[in-house]
Amino acid sequence: MPIIEKKTVSAMNKAGGKGEIFITHLLTPAEMGDKCAMFAKVRIPAGASLGVHKHTGNTETYHILQGTALYTDNDKTYPVKAGDTTFCADGDTHGIETLGEEDLIFIALIINTK
Repeated sequence: MPIIEKKTVSAMNKAGGKGEIFITHLLTPAEMGDKCAMFAKVRIPAGASLGVHKHTGNTETYHILQGTALYTDNDKTYPVKAGDTTFCADGDTHGIETLGEEDLIFIALIINTK
């Protein structure tokens, strides 16, 4: 079984969020084909966020591995913690903001619907 090389990129104020976030791509576009747009581990440091954004033509799932956060699902917000899983449907909006002093780490999966 081949080991997949991971690439980490950073983004400032992603989708209008606060601060810098770090995305480690776990599969390349070639490995995902046309069904999946992203499979990654995301780290959002304390005090940072990924802004509220809309999904069009795809869905996104977050599985929280570490930390606590405030998750925005359309017009509602919910606290999330390690072990929780969220789902953003095609056409919906979502965002997430780290709470507390511990970095938030989650797996993000974007599946194309069209």
